[in-house]
Amino acid sequence: MNEIVLGPNQYGKAEVRVVRINRDTPVHQIRDLNVSSFLRGDFAETFLTGDNSKVLATDTQKNTVYAFARKHGITTPEEFLLTLGRHFLGHPEVHGGRWLAESYPWERIQVKGRGHDHSFVRSKQEIRTASVTMANGVEYVLGGFKDLTVLKSTGSEFTGFPRDEFTTLPETTDRIMATDISARWLFATAAESGGVDYDAVFAQVKQTVLEQFAAVHSLSLQQTLYAAGKAVLQAVPEIEDIRFAMPNNHHYVVDLEPYGLENPNEVFEAGVLPYGLMNASVTRSGATPAPAAWEWLPEFV
Repeated sequence: MNEIVLGPNQYGKAEVRVVRINRDTPVHQIRDLNVSSFLRGDFAETFLTGDNSKVLATDTQKNTVYAFARKHGITTPEEFLLTLGRHFLGHPEVHGGRWLAESYPWERIQVKGRGHDHSFVRSKQEIRTASVTMANGVEYVLGGFKDLTVLKSTGSEFTGFPRDEFTTLPETTDRIMATDISARWLFATAAESGGVDYDAVFAQVKQTVLEQFAAVHSLSLQQTLYAAGKAVLQAVPEIEDIRFAMPNNHHYVVDLEPYGLENPNEVFEAGVLPYGLMNASVTRSGATPAPAAWEWLPEFV
């Protein structure tokens, strides 16, 4: 009989919601994060026997998030996670780990054409993401976003694909293309030690991806994905790998002939399930593989 052993493992506190208001000036700043902390180390005994003598309680990890939000503030999600990770690695039981954050954007409420000093409205355009992994003495930093919903009403086609006895999809040279873009990008090792303007990189990546989605006459969603990734790497030298998950949010032309009406690509049914899903990495030739940065991120591995 094969021996049964414990495989790779981690444990931690998931989805710690922390809101930090910076009141240093009358014009307040807000950071709204959902933070998860997962520790790795010699924790086999707690899984195998229930011996918790080396376990830093998940409640302690939660409390550390709140305490660090007060002590260190939150500048960017990437920097906050780096600070957390370096702290936890100070515990002798902890050999590595992963720290994740979702960052929820807020915009100032406009009053008579001016942003209010301390009143905000939640933006729903996308959710910013960040991940820090520490393994074998190396720090890996991922920026990202998810649920950036985009649509172009023309400038997309899909033709020339193989057909067999099960193919019913008609070819089209004028279709709606819509997707919810999720992306994560890996910062180059040299950039992880400091000096990166994470907010500026985030804004530049998002704008570049949106521009490519709009400007590229798309022969497939895959082509658009690669064009976006290539443009990001050309524009942002701090990034060495960017990965995407893009569902194809189908829109089907409604047959209006039964009602005596034509439909020149103007009325559509928005499909929900099932959907196509495109995943790809766009990277620099010769970049050092960094599987530790991506493990257990199922959409991006």
